[in-house]
Amino acid sequence: MPDLSMLLVFASACLVLTATPGPDMLLVASRSLSQGRAAGLLTYAGIAAGSYCHAIAAALGLSQLLIAVPAAYEAIRWAGAAYLLYLAWKAIRATPAAFALDPSAGRRPLARIFVDGFLTNLLNPKVALFVLALFPQFVRPEAGSILVQMLVLSTILNGMGLVVNGAVILLSGHLGWRLAGAGRYRRLPQYLLATVFAALAGRLLLGGRD
Repeated sequence: MPDLSMLLVFASACLVLTATPGPDMLLVASRSLSQGRAAGLLTYAGIAAGSYCHAIAAALGLSQLLIAVPAAYEAIRWAGAAYLLYLAWKAIRATPAAFALDPSAGRRPLARIFVDGFLTNLLNPKVALFVLALFPQFVRPEAGSILVQMLVLSTILNGMGLVVNGAVILLSGHLGWRLAGAGRYRRLPQYLLATVFAALAGRLLLGGRD
């Protein structure tokens, strides 16, 4: 395993990275605002699960495909964008009850929310390239299994992300309850979520490999 000093440096880098507003934070905030804190937490749990998959792929060398085979990168990028646009369409088409903060209302299944976060992260090839660029700098082949080290680093990244996004979830969830009390804004959360999904799709399509 990497020594403690290296892990502390990695944890500090992760804290800075996760505290910088980005697509994951935006998605977690919008989901918390539209459907409450549990939905925001499950969205982040799905994102974290996706990061573990990227770490495993990097350890096994699968992420190298995204560099060596441009078509593989493009296929994943377009699949991710299509999925995000599908989520945006579903959010717009949903009834206001599906986004109600009233626990008795008919809401989107929590398992589905987790899967949305998971697939949004998994189908983003930029996350794979990010893991492939950052993690190996803190991996020591002589320190043991590369796969185990990558999973440890991913756990640290997710832990730092939970600290930052946990605060975002709490604040967004509180704001969501306040908006829920204003009847004229009852469709605002789903429009906001649809906008976030569409914006993430556009970012994925227009951003290229950089």
